[in-house]
Order: sequence, then C-alpha cells, then structure tokens
Amino acid sequence: MERFLWVCLAGAVGTGARYLVQLGATKAFGQTFPYGTLIVNVVGSFLLSLLMQAALSSDRISPTLRLVLATGFLGGFTTYSSFNYETLALFEQRAFGPAVIYLVATVVGCLAAGLLGLGAARAIF
Repeated sequence: MERFLWVCLAGAVGTGARYLVQLGATKAFGQTFPYGTLIVNVVGSFLLSLLMQAALSSDRISPTLRLVLATGFLGGFTTYSSFNYETLALFEQRAFGPAVIYLVATVVGCLAAGLLGLGAARAIF
C-alpha cells in the first residue's frame, strides 16, 4: 500500500509539472501550436529512458524508486493522450502542415530523446 501511495503522490507532482510546462510554453510561444505537450513528451521520453537504463544497469536506483519515478512522476508528466487529441484536432481544423509537423516532431523527437537518455545512462552507469 505504501508503494501505491508514493506512485499516486509522484503522479500528482508529474501532473503539476506538466501543467507548469504547458503554462510556460503557452506564455513563451503562444497557443497556435501544442508546444507544451511536445516539450513534455520529448523530455519525458529522455527521462524515462535515462531512468530505466540507469535503474536496470546499476543498483543505485531501488525498484520502488524506479516505480515511483517511472509510473508515478513520468506517467503523470507525459501526455500521449493529449498528443493524440491535439493531432486529431489539427487535422480536423484542416491545419495539415502543423499537424504533420507536430506528429513528426513528436515521434522523431521522442525517439531521439530516448536514445540520448539511454546513451547518457550508459555513459554514467
């Protein structure tokens, strides 16, 4: 039960962090493109890859901490469902250019960030 509560707490913190990134991105870049969701998905992909590689290749991160950070914090932080909805909304608005850019930037950006996270963890651990 304790692990469950830690995951819930970390999820709330991750959700709050996502909200703050969304506010900051909207303030910095405007509302014409879902920059906040793109940022959290790319950063989240990097952090999840870094965390998992580090946790699985060393004993510095306990299984409980890995669960709390990966499932809790990063589960609350990343937003694939938002990405899906926003992409569909752009297509429905016939904003085909931004929709394709967002789709490709998210997929390529998250894959690249994941590779960087793996590489960083392998170099550190």
